[in-house]
Amino acid sequence: MSSSTKVMDPAFQGVGQKVGTEIWRIENFEPVLLPKSEYGKFYMGDSYIVLQTSGKGGSSLYDIHFWIGKDSSQDEAGTAAIKTVELDAALGGRAVQHRELQGHESDKFLSYFKPCIIPLEGGVASGFKKPEEEKFETRLYVCRGKRNVRLKQVSFARSSLNHDDVFILDTENKIYQFNGANSNIQERAKALEVIQYFKEKYHEGKCDVAIVDDGKLQAESDSGDFWVLFGGFAPIGKKTLSEDDVILERTPGTLYSIMDGEWKMVEGELSKSMLENNKCYLLDCGAEVFIWVGRVTQVEERKAASQAADEFITSQNRPKSTRITRLIQGHETHSFKSNFESWPMGAAASGGEEGRGKVAALLKQQGLGLKGIVKGTTPVNEDVPPLLESGGKTEVWRINGNAKTPVPKEEIGKFYSGDCYIVLYTYHSGDKKEEYFLCCWTGKDSIQDDQMMATKLSNTMSNSFKGKPVQGRIFEGKEPPQFIALFQPMVVLKGGLSSGYKKSLEEKELNDETYTVDGVALIRISGTSVHNNKAVQIDAVAASLSSDDCFLLQSGSSIFSWHGNQSTFEQQQLVAKVAEFLKPGATLKYAKEGTESSAFWFALGGKESYTSKKVTQETVRDPHLCTFSFNNGKFEVSEVYNFSQDDLLTEDMLILDTHAEVFVWVGQSVDSREKQKAFEFGQAYIDLATKLEGLSPDVPLYKVTEGNEPCFFTTYFSWESSKAIAHGNSFVKKMFSLFGAAHSSENQDKSNRSNQGGATQRASALAALNSAFNPSSGTKPAAPRPSGRGQGSQRAAAVAALSNVLTAEQKKRSPEASPVRGGRSRSPPTDTGSAGVKSENANVEVDSQEGSPVKETEGRISSVSDSNGEELELKQEIQQEVLQDENGSGTYSYDQLSTKSAVPVRGIDLKRREFYLSDEEFQTVLGMTKEAFYRLPKWKQDVQKKKVFLF
Repeated sequence: MSSSTKVMDPAFQGVGQKVGTEIWRIENFEPVLLPKSEYGKFYMGDSYIVLQTSGKGGSSLYDIHFWIGKDSSQDEAGTAAIKTVELDAALGGRAVQHRELQGHESDKFLSYFKPCIIPLEGGVASGFKKPEEEKFETRLYVCRGKRNVRLKQVSFARSSLNHDDVFILDTENKIYQFNGANSNIQERAKALEVIQYFKEKYHEGKCDVAIVDDGKLQAESDSGDFWVLFGGFAPIGKKTLSEDDVILERTPGTLYSIMDGEWKMVEGELSKSMLENNKCYLLDCGAEVFIWVGRVTQVEERKAASQAADEFITSQNRPKSTRITRLIQGHETHSFKSNFESWPMGAAASGGEEGRGKVAALLKQQGLGLKGIVKGTTPVNEDVPPLLESGGKTEVWRINGNAKTPVPKEEIGKFYSGDCYIVLYTYHSGDKKEEYFLCCWTGKDSIQDDQMMATKLSNTMSNSFKGKPVQGRIFEGKEPPQFIALFQPMVVLKGGLSSGYKKSLEEKELNDETYTVDGVALIRISGTSVHNNKAVQIDAVAASLSSDDCFLLQSGSSIFSWHGNQSTFEQQQLVAKVAEFLKPGATLKYAKEGTESSAFWFALGGKESYTSKKVTQETVRDPHLCTFSFNNGKFEVSEVYNFSQDDLLTEDMLILDTHAEVFVWVGQSVDSREKQKAFEFGQAYIDLATKLEGLSPDVPLYKVTEGNEPCFFTTYFSWESSKAIAHGNSFVKKMFSLFGAAHSSENQDKSNRSNQGGATQRASALAALNSAFNPSSGTKPAAPRPSGRGQGSQRAAAVAALSNVLTAEQKKRSPEASPVRGGRSRSPPTDTGSAGVKSENANVEVDSQEGSPVKETEGRISSVSDSNGEELELKQEIQQEVLQDENGSGTYSYDQLSTKSAVPVRGIDLKRREFYLSDEEFQTVLGMTKEAFYRLPKWKQDVQKKKVFLF
């Protein structure tokens, strides 16, 4: 693009080539690239440009943010805005641009910097000191935000505190968290993440952490120490509102056209057709102003439109914090489109836009055209998406009137389009107790009464299991892979058997076309693997045939197996399986395309022409996690950007949209009445996404409760099972996650003033220890390192956490015992009757209290014993994992580790082949560092590994 070349600043040369974040600071009115060590620090006197690149190659997506500090000059802020437009031009004019004002940053911007951005006083003009030159300064911060933290430094004075917020006091030797009596539980939890970040980044992980609760002064030494720093305890005042506390209201959108920097209102109800591709528009939504840029507009027009937005806000006397977002045609956000009654889906974008956001793992969800055309009998080495553990028990009921009728075992897998079914799959996952997968399947020709009864009876069944089952609603033709895989095979037939369906046919005076073993029926087999082996009855005419598939033709006592020339080996195998299922013992007559007998064509009513069908793949996108609410009766959603498992807060309900499926995740602490409405909320989301995002109205919908998440849900996260063990509110869970069972249980005891729950805490600690020693047991470990050193410190922390819990229990049993705090021990205590952790590896150093119940046998942990001497043996695979880590796994070349290697490496974890690459070869093969790779969700890791034959 010639226009891009003319305006491109040299600082933007080669940008956007890699996934991740790039930041420039405006210095002397020029953008200067920041080193990564400075990411997250934003000086109040400066302006910055932040580029976030997602996707790869031609499918890259770009978000550009320009951040303006509250003390930044107007000229610097203006330079940042102009340079943002130039950066967009250098990227091909496809980026979404955002203006970010200090203290009012968007959630999307904040999501790039975990756990928070750090606003600092000063700026480039005042000069910077190197970290080693800086003298430690005690600072007080107010911490706000349930998911994305807004951290603001306030005066180190008692007057800054209040009862409504959470504060962090960072001193040289200890970090205090002060929880206002009226503060939000979830903000308390996020503040803990910030404290952990401060501890690691600024205190080398060595300082103490103290929690101080507003109004709880007695017998708490940490509380006393905290107030001493403020000159002694005294009452604190009420919160005073500032500009940062003003929440702008969102209003119905008003559209203006922009010509020569002037804006003019566009009359009429908002419609996508109003937006012409050679113009720029301003959409005023109160709290946010959008600039929409037509695809064929020039760079100078786009700059003028951005300046017009600033002038519009000033002329309307809007607060400076009003958010401005600029969008290019074809890259509109959900927030923008939601102002229109509907957003018709147009033709696919061209060039680099085509296929953006497509994820190979999700392409498998519907099993459509996954490997293209495979001729003859060539096997398909198809990737299988996450499926439920096999070997469980499958039960199926057909809805008939006001009751459900069990489907005989030999008939399970046979579904009729005129009926509704309830499917219950009971299975075991790892060491867990029984888990349940409960679904309603709705035939496309079923009657409404049967559909409503299926929902009612399914809810009753779920309640009988205390809400533990993953509960799903599935429509014919949209069956997800984990559902199809339960049946070997799954066959969908015409007609129905329920009394309601038959009655409806009589009322409509329609003929009953229900499948019978003696009639004429044509069954299409297109599946190639366990997760898509579905066969469907179609019209028994020659025009229904396709060279891509196999078919089963039943005509009276005769049954033909027809193989298309482009069908796969797997399809051909499945034909015989379906025939045996529908008509046991029947003799098959084989017919390959082009060799059919006259009897075959006669059964189809005569020979006709047919074409090889081309299945159009659905547009598949990256998954999105959303919060939702009702505003004046209107259902509204907000996206949780760069989401992780930590965003699943126990007090909330969230929606995960993978485009192939929709999940409503329900936290344990959600009100029981709200839990019952999960499917209503999910349907409201589907209705909205159908209008604005082109989501199928028949997409599978699941209700998933906290603690019962199935593998096909957790695959979209970097899931850690240990995080799901802890009970309590978000704050208690985060305490457990960051500081171990002992610290979190101590805090919970202070809050509840209760001595109950010791056994649960010990069990939680053991589970955490198990997770630390067995990172491959269904969870993705934090970025592993070739040496055992990093793993050792993680294990030592886990041992110390368990030691603290067991010591606390021992103290309760023996009041006389008074261990000394702060000792470091390498040798095992001699008291074999105390609770303990046996160890067999001299390399592990354990921080523990003197007299703590930590046992070592040459330093390696092999078992845990309580005070009665009862042995709780850890799993053999845990021991093997630790031995492997501590002996040093070494590195191997890519040629040795590849799945195509002629001489495969032995003695390694085949699920983590990439782990054994050197850092340099890892970067070359996977295109990113190990640290960046292991931050990806597991499903994204698997996609990348499959591409380079490391999976």
